[in-house]
Amino acid sequence: MKQNELKPHVGAKKAKIRRGRGDASGYGSFSGRGCKGQNARSGGGVRLGFEGGQSTMIQRMPKLKGFTNLNRVESIAVNLDRLDEKFEEGGIVNLESLKEKGLIRNTRVSVKILGRGEISKKLQISEVEISQTAQKKLEKAGCTIS
Repeated sequence: MKQNELKPHVGAKKAKIRRGRGDASGYGSFSGRGCKGQNARSGGGVRLGFEGGQSTMIQRMPKLKGFTNLNRVESIAVNLDRLDEKFEEGGIVNLESLKEKGLIRNTRVSVKILGRGEISKKLQISEVEISQTAQKKLEKAGCTIS
C-alpha cells in the first residue's frame, strides 16, 4: 500500500468547511452569509419561531381549555354480555384470549370488565380489572377471579 493509494472509508464524514479564510478557499469575502443584514453579523439572527414581527404561529393557534394528562391510563371496556357470547363454559379470560376472540386489538392495554348484561357461564378471569357490579354478577355465576 502506498500513500497515494489511501482513501477514506465509504460513507466517512467529510471535513467541515472552513469559512472566512480568504478568497482562495472558495469561502472568503462574505463567507456564504450574503451581503449585510442581521444574519451577516456575528451573533446575528433571530430567535426560534420569530417571524419578522408578525404574530408567531404559536400565538395564532387557538387557545384550548384544559390540559393533557401525561399519566392517563386508558382502559378498554368489555361487558359481561360480550364475554357470555364469545366464551365457552370454563373458558379462561385473559388478555391473550380477549385478543383471540376479537374483543381487544392488542395486549398492551388495560382492560376492565363492566357489568352490562348477564353471564351464565363459569369462567376463569385473570389479568383484568373488574367493576363492582360485574364482580357481583361473576361471583353469582360461579366464576373464579384471580
